[in-house]
Amino acid sequence: MVGLFKKAWRIVRRLSGDDAYEQYLIHYALKHSDHDEHPLLSKAEFFKQWQDEKWKGVKRCC
Repeated sequence: MVGLFKKAWRIVRRLSGDDAYEQYLIHYALKHSDHDEHPLLSKAEFFKQWQDEKWKGVKRCC
């Protein structure tokens, strides 16, 4: 039962974007840690950039 709850909680976090920074850290460690061209963002910098990308421009359906 506990394992099912943990799995459901991970799914909720993924869908809501709550684990976005953790996923970024994993991606950075795997793909960018050897390169200096993209420095690691702090949590605040990451969420600022994430929000800016999400909300910039016109956001409407029609």
